[in-house]
Amino acid sequence: MGDRAIEIGAVRLEKGQVVERFQALMNPGKRINSFIENYTGITNQMLSKAAPCDEVMEQFASFMGNSNLLAHNASFDKRFLDAELRRIARPYTGTFACSLLVARRLYQQAPNHKLGSLIAYKNILSPGDFHRALFDSEMTAKLWMVMLQDITLATQQIDVPFAFIQKLSKTPKNAVGSLFTKRTNFV
Repeated sequence: MGDRAIEIGAVRLEKGQVVERFQALMNPGKRINSFIENYTGITNQMLSKAAPCDEVMEQFASFMGNSNLLAHNASFDKRFLDAELRRIARPYTGTFACSLLVARRLYQQAPNHKLGSLIAYKNILSPGDFHRALFDSEMTAKLWMVMLQDITLATQQIDVPFAFIQKLSKTPKNAVGSLFTKRTNFV
């Protein structure tokens, strides 16, 4: 059966503001180990009272629709999301981006690129606990907005298309500067 998601959290951004939140624990139908309990603060007792994964994922699929999604270390989250959506036969048709990959290109001098470290590096206020889905989503959104501001300054463009961010995330680190100077690549 493999690992299952136990919590999902997301925020919807419009014009740089959080306009909607989604958070739910998900009962995976099996116990989680003590490492996960300690890492997340989510206990087996909490999960025993949660709705089943399928029910929560139906709600989340409606919440996200075909919106673009962003996650920090997106490949990790995307594997869980894809697996859970397959279980309920709900395809995801939006586009995914990774703030970790973008941060590795924008903030090459950062001590590391963990979400908490980047939040501190960019002096973003973070009142809460990392490794809970909604808080991590909110912090990723805050980091994303700072990244967009930094990209806007670097490119001198008012609006940064999502496709450009995806392209940036795949650009070799040593070629990032030239990407910012080529406006033809901006679309």
